[in-house]
Amino acid sequence: MSGVDPSALSAGALAAAIRGRRISAGAALEAMLARVASVNPALNAVLSVEAEAARAVAARVDAGAVSGPLAGVPLAHKDMFDRAGMLASWGAKIHAAAPPVRDATVLARLAAAGSVRFAALNMAEFAFGITGHNYCVGHCHNPHNPAHITGGSSSGSAAAVAAGLTPFALGSDTGGSVRMPAACCGIAGLRPTWGLVSRAGAMPLAPSLDTVGVLARDVADIALALSILAGTDPDDATAAAPAADYLVAPRAPVAGLRIGIDRSLFETISPEVAGLLEAALAALREAGAIEVAVSAPDLEHLDGATRILMLAEASAVHATWMHTRPQDYSAQVRARLEDGFAISAVDYLAARRARARTARSVLAGPLAEADVMVLPVLDRPVPTIAETDVGGGAAMAGVINGMLRFTRPVGYLGLPVMALPTGKDSRGLPNGFQVVGRPYAEPALLALGAAYQRVVGVPAPVTPRG
Repeated sequence: MSGVDPSALSAGALAAAIRGRRISAGAALEAMLARVASVNPALNAVLSVEAEAARAVAARVDAGAVSGPLAGVPLAHKDMFDRAGMLASWGAKIHAAAPPVRDATVLARLAAAGSVRFAALNMAEFAFGITGHNYCVGHCHNPHNPAHITGGSSSGSAAAVAAGLTPFALGSDTGGSVRMPAACCGIAGLRPTWGLVSRAGAMPLAPSLDTVGVLARDVADIALALSILAGTDPDDATAAAPAADYLVAPRAPVAGLRIGIDRSLFETISPEVAGLLEAALAALREAGAIEVAVSAPDLEHLDGATRILMLAEASAVHATWMHTRPQDYSAQVRARLEDGFAISAVDYLAARRARARTARSVLAGPLAEADVMVLPVLDRPVPTIAETDVGGGAAMAGVINGMLRFTRPVGYLGLPVMALPTGKDSRGLPNGFQVVGRPYAEPALLALGAAYQRVVGVPAPVTPRG
C-alpha cells in the first residue's frame, strides 16, 4: 500500500484507492494530518483538528464496518456547520449557547457516505467578509503567496483544498463566499441553485441568499459531493432538488453548448485579468463550446438590491447580540451590521418583490440567447492582505467594492454558478471566472467545468511559498 499520496488525489480517486486496498483509510488520514502539521502554519487554514474521532472512523472503514462512495476519504469543512457535541467557532468571539445535539444535514450526509471528518476550517467572522481576513481567529493566507488574500468568506476551505489538505471542502456562498476564494486560490467552486442543498444546521447570514457550496480542485469531486448533498430535507423547508444524475455530468459532451459573453464588461476590468479570461474562453472553445454575444443584466442595480437583502437579514440574525455584545464583533463586521439596521422595511420588501421579476428577465434575456453566461470573478489581480486590511488606506474600500461587483449580483438571482480558475498572472497568482446557469442547471455547469479541465488540467496541490 505504498506510492499513494492522498494529498495529490481527488476524493473520487482516493476513495477508489481505499476500496482497492492500495492504501488504508488509516494511512490516508495520517498522511493528511501530517500535511496539515507541515503546511498549515503558513496558511492558518485549519482552526481545529479532530484526530482521535477521525482515527476511530477510519479504523471502522478499514474493518469493513463503514462503506459508501466516500468511505475512508478524509475531509475538512468550513467551521460554520453544527457538529454534535461541539461548538463551531463561526470565525468569531461569539458562539452558540450550547453544543448542538446532531450534525448539520450536509455533514451527516457526508458521514453516511463514509467520509472521515478530521478538521474545521477558517472563515471570515460570521461569514461576513469577502477578503478572508479574520480579526478574531487570525487571517487565512493564500497558498500561492501567503502575502495575498484567499478571498472569503470560505477562506480556509479554499486554502486547504488548494494546498492539498482536503480533496474538497464545504463552504457557503451568500454574495460570493465560495466563488471569490475559489478564484483567489486557483480551484473550482460551486454555488448551487438556492435551495438545492439543505442549510439545516448551517450558521445563517442572510437566509434568502445563503447557499451551501463545494470547493474542489477537480470538478468531478464537486459532482460527487452534489450527488450526496442535494435533496429535500424535512429540517429545511426550502430544500428542493429535481432528479439529476450529477455523477455522469462531468462526462457529458459540451460540443455546441452556447456560452454567453458580454464583452463590454472586459473593458471595465484590469487588462491582465482580461487577458487571463480570454485564454480561459479559448480553452472553453477548444472544449467544444460556442461563444455568443449577450447583454449582461444591470449588475450595479442587482448589487444594490442584493446589498439591501444581505445587510437587513444579517442585522436581523444578529440583533440580540448586537444589542448585548457589540464589543465582541470586529469593527468591520459591527459596522456592516449597523448599516443593516438603517434599511427600511419598504426598501427591504421592494428588493424581495423585485427578485423573481429580475430573475425572469435574465432567463428571458441572456440565458435564453445562451445556455450559460460567463462573468469575471475579480476585476483585478488578487490583492495583498495589506491592500485590503484596515491599514490599507483610502484605496481599500475601492478594492473591496471591486471584488464584489461581479459576484454579489448573481446571488440575488438564486441561479447556480460555478467558479473556475484561469491561468496565473505575472506574479504567479491565479484568478477566476464564473459560469452562470439556469435554475437547476448544475449538470450543464459540471459538464462544462470538467470539459474545461480536460483542456487546461486539474490544479495540483500547492505548497506555500514566501
